[in-house]
Amino acid sequence: MSLALVFGATQASAGESSVLNSNDFVGISFWLISMALIASTVFFFLERDRVSAKWKTSLTVSGLVTLVAAVHYFYMRDVWVTTGSTPTVFRYIDWLITVPLLMIEFYLILSAVTKVSSGIFWRLMIGTVVMLVGGYLGEAGYMAVLPAFIIGMVGWAYILYEIFMGEASKVNANSAPASVQAGFKLMRWIVTVGWAVYPLGYVLGYLSGGNPADTANALNITYNFADFLNKIAFGLIIWSVAVSESEKH
Repeated sequence: MSLALVFGATQASAGESSVLNSNDFVGISFWLISMALIASTVFFFLERDRVSAKWKTSLTVSGLVTLVAAVHYFYMRDVWVTTGSTPTVFRYIDWLITVPLLMIEFYLILSAVTKVSSGIFWRLMIGTVVMLVGGYLGEAGYMAVLPAFIIGMVGWAYILYEIFMGEASKVNANSAPASVQAGFKLMRWIVTVGWAVYPLGYVLGYLSGGNPADTANALNITYNFADFLNKIAFGLIIWSVAVSESEKH
């Protein structure tokens, strides 16, 4: 059923799309990540049968992240190819769904191996919402780009504090088995290094003062590369941990 939804959404969007120009590198980047996200979705859903019950939710969430992102990427590609404009609204709709799901994964992998307080969940959600709202207000023109950028960075810093020095980090260090600790550390480095690509794209697109057409290209290619890394690699780390822990039993 899940796979049918993936392919149905893909075909529906493809049927409505405009022709992709072979020298439109931004449009091609949208297309490439769309295909990679669909492939990842199929993989994560199929691999649920390989892991023990307590890890199935984590893999389901990974599959939902890539599924939601894939559908949005088809629409964003069409917006870009048809209008040549940055699909800001679609991108933030995607992020407002997928980024909280990614943050939930920290809570889920710890919950699979030990008792975890709900405070971790809510602190990660608060940081995520602040980060995304700040970014959207600046990109959509509802607030000056620099103050909005600062708000978004504060939200990101709050998330980093929680996963590096807060309760989530302490639970991981004190209660999680070695494979979960290793996966947790890789995930938080993706949130640190991989997510740093987003503010870079924001700066290139809105704070560099360059030609609008050139900055739009740089912005979208940067964001697309970041989504490719952060959504798919994040899920693969969780899959690796889930398989490793399941094979112990």
